[in-house]
Amino acid sequence: MNSAEKILIAGVGNELREDDAFGIEFVRAWVKSMPKSDQINTMEVGIAGIHLVQELYTGYSMLILVDAVDYKRKPGTISIEEVEKLSDIEQMPLDQKREFLADMHYTNPTRAMMLAKALHVLPEKVYILGCQSARHDGFDIGMSEEVTSAIPKAIKELNKWLAFNPNIEKTAS
Repeated sequence: MNSAEKILIAGVGNELREDDAFGIEFVRAWVKSMPKSDQINTMEVGIAGIHLVQELYTGYSMLILVDAVDYKRKPGTISIEEVEKLSDIEQMPLDQKREFLADMHYTNPTRAMMLAKALHVLPEKVYILGCQSARHDGFDIGMSEEVTSAIPKAIKELNKWLAFNPNIEKTAS
């Protein structure tokens, strides 16, 4: 195994938007429940994706974004999906580039990954661990019961998924 292989698990979302807090709460629970690993770093990105891009400069072989999703599935459903295609900033017309780069303080995950790709710091392997939200349109603190109860399941699923990767140090039995 290459000692340079590192994984970043990044929890994204907004704690003031109900189930959108899933990514942040997942990372907090992961840190509390999983043994420390030299290969896996975690971070709470929240809604300021520029911090994610800055962290990617330290060098990772895999990025796992954890976020609430709306795939029209049953609330609390967990999925791990590869990010296959991102728009290329280099292919944008100059006016679109300027608009894209105008304010990066509140960068969503897609924009952060596009910027990381343009800066050549986006890992080759990028995945989204998503949890189908039940409530995400309003402003309120607190997640739905379905999404809250999905966090332990998501931790188990990600741990199992990582265990099948031969380049990853086993995190739990």
